[in-house]
Amino acid sequence: MNKKILVLCTGNSCRSIIAEALINAHIKGVEAYSAGVRASGVVNPNATRVLQEAGIWRDGYHSKETQEIKDIDFDLVITVCNNAKESCPIFEKKAKVIHVGFEDPDGKEYAEFVKTFNEIKTKLIPIVENEL
Repeated sequence: MNKKILVLCTGNSCRSIIAEALINAHIKGVEAYSAGVRASGVVNPNATRVLQEAGIWRDGYHSKETQEIKDIDFDLVITVCNNAKESCPIFEKKAKVIHVGFEDPDGKEYAEFVKTFNEIKTKLIPIVENEL
């Protein structure tokens, strides 16, 4: 049975989408999701681009509110921004919640998205593997 992980951010347009894709691509036996506490409803085109160039973009990735995933029992919830950490919703199943923050590349040049992608890959993936 796959462990279920939620990556939570504010807008669910950059960091959490990138983290969701990286976890799904690099950790076996895990099903990652992402959501926003105030989702923008749009995936940043540079986030899409960096994931496409890495070969891990899925058409199903989209910006969503926590309401959309409320019925999923998560084993681990990861907040990747301080706002999400402060306003993390309570889930019915007592999931472990951890915070691993990353700078928001939104509004910046594409190179910042590549930097964020690499930071999430090198920092977050080992933490998630250790938490499971």
